[in-house]
Amino acid sequence: MNGNMLKQIKNISYLFLLLTGFYSCTPTEQPAKEDIATDPWDQLDAILSQITPPQFQDQVFNITDFGAVSDLSINSLPAITAAIAKCTEEGGGKVLVPPGEYRLDGPIHLKSNVNFHVSKGATIRFSTDASHYLPVVKTRWEGVECFNYSPLIYAYEQENIAITGSGTLDGQASSENWWKWATKDIYGWKEGNPSQADSMSRPRLFDWNTREVPVAERILGEGAFLRPNFIQPYNCKNILIDSVTIKNSPMWVMHPVLSENITIQNVRVISHGPNSDGCDPESCRNVLIKNCYFDTGDDCIALKSGRNQDGRRIGRPIENVVVQNCVMKDGHGGVVIGSEVSGGARNIYAENCKMDSPNLDRAIRVKTNKIRGGKIENLFFRNIEVGEVKEAVVRINMRYPIYSDPNQEYIPEVGNIFVQNVSSKKSKFGIMIDGYDEKHPVRGLHLIDCQFNGVAEGNDIEFAKDFSFTNYFLNGKLIKLEE
Repeated sequence: MNGNMLKQIKNISYLFLLLTGFYSCTPTEQPAKEDIATDPWDQLDAILSQITPPQFQDQVFNITDFGAVSDLSINSLPAITAAIAKCTEEGGGKVLVPPGEYRLDGPIHLKSNVNFHVSKGATIRFSTDASHYLPVVKTRWEGVECFNYSPLIYAYEQENIAITGSGTLDGQASSENWWKWATKDIYGWKEGNPSQADSMSRPRLFDWNTREVPVAERILGEGAFLRPNFIQPYNCKNILIDSVTIKNSPMWVMHPVLSENITIQNVRVISHGPNSDGCDPESCRNVLIKNCYFDTGDDCIALKSGRNQDGRRIGRPIENVVVQNCVMKDGHGGVVIGSEVSGGARNIYAENCKMDSPNLDRAIRVKTNKIRGGKIENLFFRNIEVGEVKEAVVRINMRYPIYSDPNQEYIPEVGNIFVQNVSSKKSKFGIMIDGYDEKHPVRGLHLIDCQFNGVAEGNDIEFAKDFSFTNYFLNGKLIKLEE
């Protein structure tokens, strides 16, 4: 193989076998129809048929009728809370936020059968005073169960809930408040300031997880400096987030947990703070993310299933996820699986997306490590247009940093990944793979009809097996695998 085309390939073994019944082909042949036992994309329609947005009664509860005022000197949270309570009490409907600017000194807690509708021209500005998000609620923080500050919009064990409308939700997070807890000077933190790295904060939470301390005893909140997520439906069913703009989140932006039947569409996320992931469904099933725009300080979409012991104990994978027609600008990755993925990930589909920014690190990414455990399989990507990314078009890393007790070993399995009709214009690497070791490689990456151009350093692959390349062009040259 041309050394300029495939750089630093170490300990790689290509076994051209029948991969999980999906494709049978030599590395440079286009498989004939009869060679395809099952097209994995045939399952897409079946998954989509299981995802149905909730429906609501045709009655409206205008927050101004409950005392809300478009005046930033007045706290409109009591009015919104009252409108939500009345709406769910009467069987559901639309809680309407009319045009104007509204101040909220605390979180919105959604209830069943409520469509919280933020009208065009309406902006909700959330308090940045941490005390306003107490008492603590049951949540997940970086994949670990605990009781912590309430997310800005939260629902617990509710059904048929929505956040809709073309208005704006502004968390007002900045380096003057939430973001400086992240222990990074670029976000306002200074030596001696409190942060999530303090012994009573992130390290304590991760230690509780390692020792499997009962969740009821994992009380954080005041004094722990762990930022809340923006939107978190926890153990909910039938969820819709549609058309809102979400700005300046303390941390992860949309974070459904242990939930199912989720539609997230036409949403704009603009948040450049630390850990400002755009959409992080965690241990969820049947999720559709479509027609969304992400401009973030971390991963645009990151699919998760719990960290270490919690992920294994609960055992809920992230599964049956469809990403369609999304645009990714700044961020650490476009469509990402991990890193908190100990419960596993399977049946992930992404298609017809555009990813392009000098500040986007990777397009397609898997990240995990030796203590995550779990099985990551059946990942399918097609028709993705990549402009510029900093590092790699496809990045799979089984040696992602651990950030907790390293003296464990639950090495995950990663495999059966299909990348089809993906093009790119500029990157450092085309494919960048770090399998764990010879016994635990990345298995079964298949590139089909891909053209990666403007690639400065070729491919960088270590510890990988069962690959196939079919019409994969790197800087205009057809890449063939050698037996």
